[in-house]
Parts: sequence; structure tokens; C-alpha cells
Amino acid sequence: MVGQGFLEVAMAEVVNLNKVRKARAKVEAEETARNNRVRFGRTRQEKEAARRQEEKVSRDLDGKKFDE
Repeated sequence: MVGQGFLEVAMAEVVNLNKVRKARAKVEAEETARNNRVRFGRTRQEKEAARRQEEKVSRDLDGKKFDE
């Protein structure tokens, strides 16, 4: 009767625990990276604008120095 489909055994799916652990760690690392980008990150345009502003302030200050 087993060969005729009357008795079906439900088998559990084989899971590689190492892959599951690594996948979970990868998801957590991506989430941490996303949060850090929001907290600490600046876009390239923001960095360039800040650098240009600092250079302008430095040039303006150098132009106002007294020569003795």
C-alpha cells in the first residue's frame, strides 16, 4: 500500500544552518549600514559644497590679514 500513494510521509526540508546564520547576519549588517548612512552620511554634493565654502572663507580671511 505504501507504493500506491495511500501513505504519504511529510518530510521536513533540509536547511543548512550555516547559510541561515550568514543570511541573517548579512541582513542585520545591511540594516546597520543603512542606519549609519542616515546618521553620519553626507552626499558627495554636500561634501563638495562644504569644501568650497571652507575654501572661500579661508580666501576671504587671507585677504583681510594685515601685512606688517
